[in-house]
Amino acid sequence: MIQPYSRLLLIVCCSCFIFRSLFAQVEKAPARQEGEGPFGKLIIRGVTLINSTGAPPVGPMDIVVEKNRITQIRQVGYPGVPIDAKSRPKANPGDKELNCEGMYLMPGFVDMHGHIGGQAQGANAEYVFKLWLGHGITTIRDPSCGNGLDWVLEHRAKSERNEITAPRIKAYTVFGQGAKEPISTPEQARAWVQQNAKRGADGIKFFGAEPNIFRAALEENKKLGLRSACHHAQLEVARMNALATAKAGLTSLEHWYGLPESLFDNKTVQNYPATYNYSNEQNRFEEAGNLWQQAAKPGSERWNKVMDELIALDFTLDPTFNIYEANRELMLARRAEWHDDYTMPSLWRFYGPSRISHGSYWHSWGTEQEVAWKKNYQLWMEFINEYKNRGGRVTAGSDSGFIYQLYGFAYIRELELLREAGFHPLEVIRAATLKGAEALGMVDQIGSVEVGKLADFVIVDQNPLANLKVLYGTGAIHLNDKNEVERVGGVTYTVKDGVVYDAKKLLADVRKMVADAKAKENFEISQPGVAPKPGKISGGKN
Repeated sequence: MIQPYSRLLLIVCCSCFIFRSLFAQVEKAPARQEGEGPFGKLIIRGVTLINSTGAPPVGPMDIVVEKNRITQIRQVGYPGVPIDAKSRPKANPGDKELNCEGMYLMPGFVDMHGHIGGQAQGANAEYVFKLWLGHGITTIRDPSCGNGLDWVLEHRAKSERNEITAPRIKAYTVFGQGAKEPISTPEQARAWVQQNAKRGADGIKFFGAEPNIFRAALEENKKLGLRSACHHAQLEVARMNALATAKAGLTSLEHWYGLPESLFDNKTVQNYPATYNYSNEQNRFEEAGNLWQQAAKPGSERWNKVMDELIALDFTLDPTFNIYEANRELMLARRAEWHDDYTMPSLWRFYGPSRISHGSYWHSWGTEQEVAWKKNYQLWMEFINEYKNRGGRVTAGSDSGFIYQLYGFAYIRELELLREAGFHPLEVIRAATLKGAEALGMVDQIGSVEVGKLADFVIVDQNPLANLKVLYGTGAIHLNDKNEVERVGGVTYTVKDGVVYDAKKLLADVRKMVADAKAKENFEISQPGVAPKPGKISGGKN
C-alpha cells in the first residue's frame, strides 16, 4: 500500500519528493530478551524436511548448525521405522539438541513487502517483529522505510547482530526520500540514487516519476548493483507501465498496478468515470477493481507478448494478494478471528471506515464492488500462475498494517492465496523462501536448507503441505477421535540466524501487549456502526 505520506506527495508532485518532517517514527525495538543461541553446535533431530527447491518432503533428518551456519543435513532413518542412534550426528557436551521428531522443517519465510509498523496504526517495532517471527518470517523487505532510512538501518544492524528480536531486514528507500529539494531532472535523480547507496540502502521503492527521471534513477541504481521495487500508482502509470519500467531496469513489481495497463490493447488509460478523484479512496479502489477486465484476454497475442518479455527480463512479481482481499469479501477480512487477541486498538481504529486513513475506504462498499473484485482476482491470479509456470519469478509479500491485514497472519493468508491461484503447496513454499531470496540477491545465504547457508528455519508440528492453515498463530481447527474440537499447529520454533525462538511464546507476548492496551483504554473491538457494550469504548468508528 502507499503510506499516507507517500500518497500526499504523489498528489503534490510527481517526483515523490519527501520532506523529513513528514516521517513519524514508531517506538524502537527493545534489546533482545527472547530466543536461545546461536550455539557452538545445534542439532535439530528427526524432522521431515520440506525444502524450497521443488523437492518432495524427506525424513527423518537431523540438521546440524554451527553458530549460524548449516554444516550437516543427514537422513537418519525411514518413515515408520525406529531411528538407529548410530546413524545420527553426535552431540558433545555443551551442544544444544532440539528434539523435533515428527515435525516439519522449512526454510525461513521471506516477506517481500513488510512495512515495520506505523505511527498512524499504533504498531511499534516490537509488536510487528514478534508477529512476524511468530509466523516463521525470518527476512523482510521494508519497501518505503516509513520510519526513516536511518531508523531502519539501525534496526537492520541490530538484527544482524541478534541484539533485537527481529527478522533480517532489507531497506528499500522511497525514491526522493531525504532530498533537500524536489527531484526534477535526471541529473538530480542520479545524484540522489548515488547518495542513497552511500547511506547504505539495499534498494529503492518507486511509486512513479516523470519518465526521463524514472529511467535515470533505475539506470543508476542498477549500475550500483542495487535492486528496486515499484507500486505503479495511477498518477504515473499511464506514462510508464510495468513493461516500460521493467525494460528500464526495475527488478520487481509490487501488487499488480501496471500489469493490466501493460496489457491494454485498445486504450492507453483505464476507463475513469468523469466523477473520479484519486484522493477519494473509494473511487480509487472501486475503479481498480475493474482494471483486469479492461486488459487483453488470457492467451491473447498481447497477453503472451507481455508475459514473455517480463520473463526474459528476469522480472519479479510480488502480488500481495492478501492486502486486497477485503475488496472481494469485506466481512471475511474484517471478522478474521485473530483480530480479537492480536490487533491493537489503535490499529483497529485505523482500519475502520474513514475519508482520511489510507486503505479505510469503506464509504459505500457493497455487492457490486465485491463482485467486480472477484472477477479481478480471477484474471490476476491466472496471470500470476501462468507466469510461474512459464519460469517467471513470483514471491510472497503481505503489505500488512492496512485493510484489515495483520502482520504475520496476513503473510500466511498470502500463502493460501498463492495456493488458490494454482500453485502446488511445494510451489507456495518455494515462492515464500527461495524465490524471495533470489529477488533480494541472497540466494547464496538463505531461501533453502543447504550446507553453508544461514540457519533460518520454520518448524511446525503439523504438515503444512496438507493444510497451510496450520501455520497461522491461531492454528487450525481439528476434530479429534473423541469428537472434541481442538486447535492444532501454529509454528513451534522459528530459527533465525542460528537463534531458536519459541514462536508460541512470542505470540503470547503480543497477546499481552494487546490485552494491556485494551485494558488501558477500556476498549473492545466492535464492528463499524455498531454500538459497543455499555461502559466500553468502541473501536468501530460509529
